[in-house]
Amino acid sequence: MSTDFKKFTLAELRKKAKEIGIRSVTTFKKAELVQILTEVEAKQQKEENNVEPEKKPEQELELKQEKKVEKTSQPELKLEKKEMKQPKSKKEKKVQPKVVEKEENNKELKNKENVVNKVENKNIKIKEEKKEIKREVTNVAKEVNREIKKEVHRDKPNKNVPSDFQDLNSGEIAYGVLEVLPDGFGFIRCANYLPGEDDVYVSPSQIRRFNLKTGDLIIGNIRVPKENEKFRALLYVQSVNGDSPANASKRPNFEDLTPIFPNERVRLETVSSEYATRLIDFVAPIGKGQRGMIVAPPKAGKTTLLKKIANAITTNHPNCHLIVLLIDERPEEVTDIRRSIKGENVEVIYSTFDELPEHHKRVSEMVLARAKRMVEQKKDLYILLDSITRLARAYNLTIPPSGRTLSGGLDPAALHMPKKFFGAARNIEEGGSLTILATALVETGSKMDEVVFEEFKGTGNMELVLDRKLSEKRIFPAIDIAKSSTRREDLLYTKEEMDAVYRLRKASSNMRSDEVTESILKVFVKSKNNKDFFNTINNNLLDKYR
Repeated sequence: MSTDFKKFTLAELRKKAKEIGIRSVTTFKKAELVQILTEVEAKQQKEENNVEPEKKPEQELELKQEKKVEKTSQPELKLEKKEMKQPKSKKEKKVQPKVVEKEENNKELKNKENVVNKVENKNIKIKEEKKEIKREVTNVAKEVNREIKKEVHRDKPNKNVPSDFQDLNSGEIAYGVLEVLPDGFGFIRCANYLPGEDDVYVSPSQIRRFNLKTGDLIIGNIRVPKENEKFRALLYVQSVNGDSPANASKRPNFEDLTPIFPNERVRLETVSSEYATRLIDFVAPIGKGQRGMIVAPPKAGKTTLLKKIANAITTNHPNCHLIVLLIDERPEEVTDIRRSIKGENVEVIYSTFDELPEHHKRVSEMVLARAKRMVEQKKDLYILLDSITRLARAYNLTIPPSGRTLSGGLDPAALHMPKKFFGAARNIEEGGSLTILATALVETGSKMDEVVFEEFKGTGNMELVLDRKLSEKRIFPAIDIAKSSTRREDLLYTKEEMDAVYRLRKASSNMRSDEVTESILKVFVKSKNNKDFFNTINNNLLDKYR
């Protein structure tokens, strides 16, 4: 008789399933457990029915053999009675029954041995059949467990997937930055914003439906691959830049947003011993949406300065997103920067000097697109670019020649995209900001580098100039205070800070750059923080430290 598992409670069903060997019973509903248990019981009953007909002929043989044994035992009793009646004097008659008795005893023993052997064989067969049934039950349990694991694995990414797409879902999740190609379709780039083997294809219909653009961070489900498909394909879009796809389709364009001067201060001061970031806060303050240029000769400490700025941003503004873009850099410096900059929202995107110029160009365009998409979402983003001079060199090698050439072999058209990149930095009135700090190389002996610097000189609203003389004297940070400044710094300074800066610049106008930096660093050593430093200057105590 089959058991009616529907009458069982959920706890009883789970207990029964555990006894059979089914795992993860808590993930099943009651109806699923009833179905599994009925299937297992039906399979067991089938196996038992197959065993029973084999047992019947053996039982019949046993009965026949037992009857034979009984028949043989009856004549033995008769012979015993006859022996009792016969006289003891007749020796021949005494001998004959004993011989017959021995023969019959031998036959009886043989029959009993045969019966015992058959019973033992039957028991062995029953044990083997039971083992086979157990194996089949365990195999069924294993199959059920495999199905459970598959269902659990599929259920995790399928929470937001419509029921129409469940059959096509592969269970894998796509995560990366979208690049829309000129043909209308796109790819989700996974590693370093560049093409790779793990890229996921995005159809033109999905791009049009959700108004997707290059630089969008896409999270979605991957479709089950078809035959002869080179790339995996996106099935369903779960989120765009951390927001729902419906909201992403209504966002404004970056070009339509209103740029304004930076009016919110980004403080870089962390500890009293970090003089570089403290000096930047004092000489050339940075605000959200700043377009700053760090003018640096070789070996002046620009890479070290960038690392300190990056760590200061991640320490004081942990919720902001930071991208460090390294163009035409040395591979060991890339590794050093990746290890030294710590933070959750930090990305280090790079293209080393042994890569093609097209590689540099593509990486920078993807980073710019990613930055624009984040600003459209009203987020604050920081980009540290090293360096804009090498980016201009890469574009000079990749663009078609315009027919005009500046000094140093620079094509004027090569400056368009670097200017577009640098000019994207802005503070948005509607919310959000893009801050770019880019390094420009000078005193390298190349006329092209000088032309690039002169072209970008007036485009930024903040300049930080490093001096080679200071670095040769081993004075770090090697910042030329007289040449470093920020446009509309009155929007960032407090009244006390403005007074202190004006006093210092007026007092140091006749001094050499190395003397000014040395005297300020002496005051920094004596002061606990920048507030204490400004009080020192306002109280006319600077002369004590000269």
